Amino acid sequence: MPINKWILPVIVISQFCCTSLWFAGNAVMPDLLRTFNFEESALGHLTSAVQFGFIIGTLVFALLTIADRFSPSRVFFFCALAGALFNLGTLHHSNTLTSLLAFRFTTGFFLAGIYPVGMKIAADYYQKGLGTSLGYLVGALVLGTAFPHLLNSFDGLVYWKVVIELTTCFAVFGGMLMLIYVPNGPFRKAGQKTDFTAFFNVFKNKPFRSAAFGYFGHMWELYAFWTFVPLMLNHYIALHPESNFNISLLAFFIIGMGGLACVAGGYLSIRFGTKNTAFAALLLSCICCLLSPFCFQLNTPALFIAFLIFWGLVVIADSPLFSTLVAQNAESETRGTALTIVNCIGFAITILSIQLINYLSISWNKENLFILLAIGPVLGLIGLTSSGEIK
Repeated sequence: MPINKWILPVIVISQFCCTSLWFAGNAVMPDLLRTFNFEESALGHLTSAVQFGFIIGTLVFALLTIADRFSPSRVFFFCALAGALFNLGTLHHSNTLTSLLAFRFTTGFFLAGIYPVGMKIAADYYQKGLGTSLGYLVGALVLGTAFPHLLNSFDGLVYWKVVIELTTCFAVFGGMLMLIYVPNGPFRKAGQKTDFTAFFNVFKNKPFRSAAFGYFGHMWELYAFWTFVPLMLNHYIALHPESNFNISLLAFFIIGMGGLACVAGGYLSIRFGTKNTAFAALLLSCICCLLSPFCFQLNTPALFIAFLIFWGLVVIADSPLFSTLVAQNAESETRGTALTIVNCIGFAITILSIQLINYLSISWNKENLFILLAIGPVLGLIGLTSSGEIK
């Protein structure tokens, strides 16, 4: 069955628009701290609130097998609307840390119906070349994540509340695009009833389990790196006062250029294999973690930024490849649930790494903090090589 050539671009644009909700709070964090008189530690807590909401959302979606029982495009649309609504709650003038945590948590909850469901929709359309398709899709997630930093980089031109308003409008637009232009895919097999055992049964498949463990190691590093990129830049300026960075703009480039790595990784996987390409990217990001204490000693700001950009490329390049391995090694009837489960556990791991770095940043020398992120890639590499049967 021929597939409309516009399907993938629409999915990618929708994913970009809706995932801009993810780091909207982080991008305007200095303004939130000043406006509501929060302490600096609120950065880690508000980021973790989104992650925790996403975890609970994916847990609920997986247990109820929502992505397999209902039209994925409709699920995506309704979650985009709900996520946009709760994102707007950030603007309430009488917010406290508790209320902001609640708004960010609920936004994260509905992102569970956007990110993994978007991958499920792509898998329903593309069986051949799935790695390339998911490369574009995760690339859109990366740009969507970085986009609020770009908006906030126009200091004095874009008020922080406008960043929240624009990301909200983007999410509504992305949800409508998906609903109107992306019907159910030709390879979709709908689940007929709620299956509470699917959450556990998917891990009985050894190749699936191996791919999932590789993904979990990758996730330990990824969101902690993204969350603390501004902290790294700030700390480098403290060590090298002659440096003069636009931190928000640099954070956009460091995070956002990872979108190109996702696309490139998809094409490289065609030649070298999905598993091999994922292994290489995870190994390179592990090396970056181990070298991170030395990068702060670089006296040339351009070299420091180049190191972070390279790290930003390799830290995300394997993400669509792991999603491809998970999707290809899951049963087609429970593919949406399998992707959602893996996302649920993966993002639970991100909370642990974010909170660990957040807690230790108070007492540890910041140059040595990020070497701890190597724990995930090391375990992920072991998990990825534990089975030779991965497709």
